[in-house]
Amino acid sequence: MVFRHFGAPDAEAGARRLLAIARRRGLLLLIGQDAALAARIGAHGVHLPQRLAHRAGPLRRARPGWLITAAAHDPAAARAPGAHAVVVSPALPSRSPSAGRPLGPVRLAALARAAGRPVYGLGGIGDATARRLRASGLVGLAAVDGLRT
Repeated sequence: MVFRHFGAPDAEAGARRLLAIARRRGLLLLIGQDAALAARIGAHGVHLPQRLAHRAGPLRRARPGWLITAAAHDPAAARAPGAHAVVVSPALPSRSPSAGRPLGPVRLAALARAAGRPVYGLGGIGDATARRLRASGLVGLAAVDGLRT
C-alpha cells in the first residue's frame, strides 16, 4: 500500500492506522514522498514521485531495510537508478485528471523490458482492463479507483 497524504494535518494518524491494517494483513506500507513520516511510524519504505526519484539511491543507502519505489511516466524515468521498483503510469486510459497519454500494452511491455527493475502498472486498471496487461512483463498492478467497492 502507498499512503499519499499530500500534507494533510492528520497524516501521521492516518499512516499509523494504515500501518496497523498492513501488519494485520501481511502487507507492506510505503509512505508517499515523506521519508520522515515513514521513519517516525516504522513504515516499510517510501514511494517517490518522478520529480524526486533521484533521492532513491541516497534513501536506499540511508535506510537499507526499506523498500524504495518511484513513479515513472516515461522510459528514461523507469531506468533511473536507485529505486527497487518503479510504478509506471498511465498504463491504460484513466479517468484521473492528471493522467497523460496512456502507454497501452505494447509500449508498457517495451518499457518493462528496458527498466532493469520490477515494474508495476498504474492507471486505468480494474477488473475489466487488467487482463489486457497479462503479457506485458509487469510484476504487479497498482490501482486507485480499481480497488474501490
